[in-house]
Amino acid sequence: MSKIIPQTIAERIIIALDVPTTEAAFRLVDQIPQASFWKVGLELFLRAGHEVIPELKARQKHIFLDLKLHDIPNTVAAACRILANYGVDLLTIHTTTGRTGLKAAQAALKESSQQLGISPVKLLGVTLLTSFSSRELAFDLKIPLELPDYILQMALLAQESDLNGVICSPQEATMIRQACGEEFLLVCPGIRLPSQQKKDDQQRTMTPQAAFQAGANYLVIGRPITQATDPAQAFQTLLET
Repeated sequence: MSKIIPQTIAERIIIALDVPTTEAAFRLVDQIPQASFWKVGLELFLRAGHEVIPELKARQKHIFLDLKLHDIPNTVAAACRILANYGVDLLTIHTTTGRTGLKAAQAALKESSQQLGISPVKLLGVTLLTSFSSRELAFDLKIPLELPDYILQMALLAQESDLNGVICSPQEATMIRQACGEEFLLVCPGIRLPSQQKKDDQQRTMTPQAAFQAGANYLVIGRPITQATDPAQAFQTLLET
């Protein structure tokens, strides 16, 4: 897959294939042929990643492999050497893996991609899951920082560790863009249409237009499209919002 250079809003929308089977995945892909970027998450990857990813690539789709790696440096580096073989475009790792682990993962991806003769996978750090609230950060994780301050620190750690960008809620996008510059990729889940009040398990949400204005490069959108009666129409409506 060639270097990602999004030209249209459609190319900046990543649809989440949060489904349990290959059949369900490609039923959805076939329903929205104009969508060019798809997310393969942990559930689908564990069940059928070896089938789904090659088929998506055969269909000339971009792939966001959202596994949220988190382990000791040697283990995340070894995992990245294996995952490089899939030739996906984006891959995630938790920033709480730490500076040594983040650098080891990025180095392994670059080395393996070079050996394979493919474009390097862009490694993105997960700052804080969008299901977390300020209260949970303070009371459950016992982190004494305000939620925005914590997320900014994680983004800066990712940048200092040579990652290509981060996953963050759109509510933190402006702050991170100002601190990390224009070349740093911001990929934002937690997107809801203005007409959708239900947040599901997302705590920090924003509309697509507002998220792009805040500095997001890509938006990851699942249920507002995939659980719609007509996913293709939902995707088109989103582009026009």
